[in-house]
Amino acid sequence: MTGFTRVLIANRGEIACRIIRSVRALGYRSIAVYSAADAGAPHVAAADEAIAIGPAPAAESYLSIPRLMAAARASGAEAVHPGYGFLSENADFAEACAEAGLVFIGPSPAAIRAMGNKARAKDLALAAGVPCIPGYQGAEQSDARLIEAAAGIGYPIMVKAAAGGGGRGMRRVEAAEALPGALATARAEALAGFGSDELILEKAITRARHIEIQIFADARGNTIHLGERDCSIQRRHQKVIEEAPSPAVGAALRAEMGAVAVALAQAIAYVGAGTVEFLLDPDGAFYFLEMNTRLQVEHPVTEAVTGLDLVAWQLRIAAGEDLPLGQADIPCTGHAIEARLYAEDPARGFLPQTGTALAWEPPEGAGIRTDHGLAEGLAITPYYDPMIAKISAWGSSREEARRRLIAALESCTLLGLASNRGFLIDCLGHPVFAAGAATTAFLTDDLPPPGRVPPSALALALGAVLLFRATPFAGSPLLAGWRSTGPAAVPMVLRLGDERAAIDITDLGSGAYEVRRGATIQRLGITADDCRHLRFGDTDGQRRATYVRSPRLLHLALGAEDIEVEDVTLQPAASSRAAGGGTVTAPMNGLIRTVSVAAGDPVAKGRVLVVLEAMKMQHEILAPIAGTVRAVSVKPGDQVKPRAVLVEIEAEEAIK
Repeated sequence: MTGFTRVLIANRGEIACRIIRSVRALGYRSIAVYSAADAGAPHVAAADEAIAIGPAPAAESYLSIPRLMAAARASGAEAVHPGYGFLSENADFAEACAEAGLVFIGPSPAAIRAMGNKARAKDLALAAGVPCIPGYQGAEQSDARLIEAAAGIGYPIMVKAAAGGGGRGMRRVEAAEALPGALATARAEALAGFGSDELILEKAITRARHIEIQIFADARGNTIHLGERDCSIQRRHQKVIEEAPSPAVGAALRAEMGAVAVALAQAIAYVGAGTVEFLLDPDGAFYFLEMNTRLQVEHPVTEAVTGLDLVAWQLRIAAGEDLPLGQADIPCTGHAIEARLYAEDPARGFLPQTGTALAWEPPEGAGIRTDHGLAEGLAITPYYDPMIAKISAWGSSREEARRRLIAALESCTLLGLASNRGFLIDCLGHPVFAAGAATTAFLTDDLPPPGRVPPSALALALGAVLLFRATPFAGSPLLAGWRSTGPAAVPMVLRLGDERAAIDITDLGSGAYEVRRGATIQRLGITADDCRHLRFGDTDGQRRATYVRSPRLLHLALGAEDIEVEDVTLQPAASSRAAGGGTVTAPMNGLIRTVSVAAGDPVAKGRVLVVLEAMKMQHEILAPIAGTVRAVSVKPGDQVKPRAVLVEIEAEEAIK
């Protein structure tokens, strides 16, 4: 047996909070680490002890092996849990823990290295008889060799970072002419994210299912699987919604895929928790993708259907215990679905968002679980992944789990920054998903990315009423009182993003209001308002809403809608020049990687102007209009803040 009593969690956010729960439940003492950006984070408060490890950038804190080793020494930790992400699949970190006499709660450095490089992992899988996707994983990495290999494989193909995961360094390429650019971008992301620009190529399988098998192994060689998860709904090759079991996998296929996953784990003498990922094609054949040598983001759905604590299993195995159960003893009851709530704007290409959580009320209820590391007043920074929470629902049937998750997302409140909450609700409510037929093509073929959706008339009217109630003249008999022709209408101008809306609002008395916008009339009655939670009535009955105020904006959550509205009645309209759209600004904090234009260059609408690196991804900033570059305000290597001017373009019309 390997004894330890003090566990350092080398991670942050929701996963650190999750690990702390199991560490404490087994009677161990939990030690958190935190960067300067996370001093007030919930995982710091949740732990028994917490150690500061450096500045906000991950490279100087959560990715710094020397700083983490120093924290372990200072805290007297005897074991280290890496969580997922950061250094969880870093063999050098596992070795450093062993050299320091610390128990690494994960597989051996050799197993991590065996599966950590996609090219080497694929070679091992082939040697073990595991079916693999046709592709190229050779040592020759020149563009010429990769272009030649792609021609032999046949398009479309996938370009992948050999050392990476999480969608970084991964591109789908439809035709040969797009390959050189995809190689350059994938290499840059791979080098920045994983320290290696090695790439592999694979044949792209259209409308496949992404199926992963959860495996566990102990030090005595006992290895089992805990069934599968379906992770087919992905955006930029990052998972969005996961479920267990998969609607596409029956008992026979589950047993076959599970046996293959177990065989691969045994081939590398694996110990601990791991996940073997496959693509399942429409004909029922499956192919090895990769093995993740760590706990997965989506492990809660497996816990929900098995009733097992996977982190507790990790701790027990690391302490030298045998697997708690054998293969025949693994339960599976009901169905579970998980959705990842991100700080991102779906209408702007899912651009990650930074800002402060002005209101955060995670959902609760029967069968609902929310894993998060957020608190009101905390900022979502550009330094880390933009995932805010994992919200999962269990039900006795898949349909019950789906309904519960939709209801949970509708009751979830996050105000102060954009999120994908409404988009997740749309995904779960789509007929293809409801039928259990979603594939990896779901977000391109079945539910394309949304454009900017205007707020509903009801949300706009409610926002207008709340803004009106906050004005000094609300209820004034001079402005809102009765005239000989009835109650007076007060004109207001509201701003929603780049749009303005002229409305007229009439205070009917006793908490009742009439809101007119053109020919649209909404009548609302406020029945309860505690300056945060609101109950109101309209023609369809009683409803609930949540709102908060920032210095300029009203932030409102109503059902699946989140809107931000400002009263600009007394502000002048923007000039036509300012409204022309030729000033391109930074959408978030980030590092300028490349600048592809100079002053005087002609540009077409949609041309890449700048590549901004933030939140582990590279984001192409495109020209919003056609014209001529008037000025470029940044250079590669610059660190920019939100709304910093990057490029100014003179529109074609202005030039003519």
